Amino acid sequence: MIKRIDVEFPVEGGDMLRGWFFLPSAGEGPFPAISMAHGYAGVKEFGLEPFARAFAAAGFAVLLHDHRGFGASDGTPRHDVDPWRQIADWRRAISFLESREEVDAERVGVWGTSYAGGHVLVLGATDRRIKAVVSQVPTISGYEQGLRRIAPDQIPSLERVFSEDERAQLRGEALARQAVVSDDPSVPASYRSRDAIDFYLQPVPEGVWENTVTVRSTRAARMYEPGIWVPRISPTPLLMVVALSDTITVTDVALGAYERALEPKKLVTIRGGHFDPYLGEFRTSSSAAVDWFKNYLQSE
Repeated sequence: MIKRIDVEFPVEGGDMLRGWFFLPSAGEGPFPAISMAHGYAGVKEFGLEPFARAFAAAGFAVLLHDHRGFGASDGTPRHDVDPWRQIADWRRAISFLESREEVDAERVGVWGTSYAGGHVLVLGATDRRIKAVVSQVPTISGYEQGLRRIAPDQIPSLERVFSEDERAQLRGEALARQAVVSDDPSVPASYRSRDAIDFYLQPVPEGVWENTVTVRSTRAARMYEPGIWVPRISPTPLLMVVALSDTITVTDVALGAYERALEPKKLVTIRGGHFDPYLGEFRTSSSAAVDWFKNYLQSE
C-alpha cells in the first residue's frame, strides 16, 4: 500500500510549507523522486493526488506541496500568487526532498501543471540538481495569453484596477482582491470559462481553498514569461504535455515553445482543453509522465 505522510519544511522568512510525501508500496529505498506542485491559485487537493499516486506506484518517492499562502502552507498575504517566490520556495522543496533518507538525491525530477508547468521550465533551466522535467499544459507567456484571453477594449480598465491597487497599498490599505472564478460578469475574476469554474469549485474539504486571489496576482501573471527559459533546459530531458484545445495557457503558444526546446525532448498532445489532463485524459497524461521519469530517473 502506498504511504502518504504529512510533511512540512521551512522556507525563507520562517514560513512552513506543508504537503504530502508518498512512498512506493514495494521495493527498498533510496528511491528516485519527483517534486510536484499545483498551478495558479490551486491547492494539492485539486486533482494532483492521482498523479502522485501513479508516480509512487511506478517506484518513485513523491513530494507534493502547497505553495506559500495557499492550502496547508503558511504565508501572508493569503492567496497571493508571486511566481518567483513560488519558484524560490520550490528550490527549498527540492532540498527537503534530497534530505530524506528514502530519496536518492542524484535522481530527482520535477512535475508541474499550468502555472507550475511554467515554474518547472524555469527550474529545469536553472537548477541542475533536476534530472528530468515534465511540464503539463504550461504557462509559457503571460503577455501572449493575455492577448488571447482579455479583449483589447477591457485592457484600460484592468490597468486602472492595477494602478488603484498600487496607490492603495502606499496608503496602507489591504490588497485588492478578486474571485478566482465566476460566471457573473459583474464580479471581477481570473477565469470565467465553464471548465475553469467546474474545476476550481470542485468539492474539497472545508477550509482547504477559498475562491479569492489578490489583484496583483493578475499583474504578476501578465508579466510572467517562463517560455524564455525553454531553450536553456537542455541537456536536462523535457517532456511537454499539451492539450489541443487549450484556451487557458493557449495551445499554439505551448507548441511554439516546444519547438524552441532543445533535445532531449518529447511532446505528448491530448484531446480537449486545459483541465482534461486531470480528468478524461488522465490516463494519457499520467502514463506519459511515468514513462518519462522511468526513462530518465530509473534507468542505470
